[in-house]
Amino acid sequence: MRIGELAERTGTSRRLLRYYEEQELIVPDRSPNGYRDYDERLVDRVLQIRGLLEAGLPTRMIKRILPCLTIPGILYCPEDATPEMIAALEDERDRMSERISFLIRNRDAITGYITAAQSLDEADSTDAKAASAS
Repeated sequence: MRIGELAERTGTSRRLLRYYEEQELIVPDRSPNGYRDYDERLVDRVLQIRGLLEAGLPTRMIKRILPCLTIPGILYCPEDATPEMIAALEDERDRMSERISFLIRNRDAITGYITAAQSLDEADSTDAKAASAS
């Protein structure tokens, strides 16, 4: 498939797909005329890459664990994973956990703000109705 179809199927811009290629996260085949030809398997690969990026993993780490992403939706690391790679993944996991805690705190603060704002709106509405009734 061409880059436009891959972009459409994954919701990823062409520019970002070219960046993934530049970072060696995806490798398209080349047709005889030099056009990139993206294999069907790259749809799942791109979605996995996007998920990992959204989770906060840097591309350098994603590149290291790509061999573990051979089955869509499953992260499988072979027995020869190095202690350095495991330590780096633990650091990334811990960083993600901190980010999750931060996001939860922010979500709860926004929820509190919404609740307070809605209470004020309801109180203002009730006061306005009482004033118009008198």
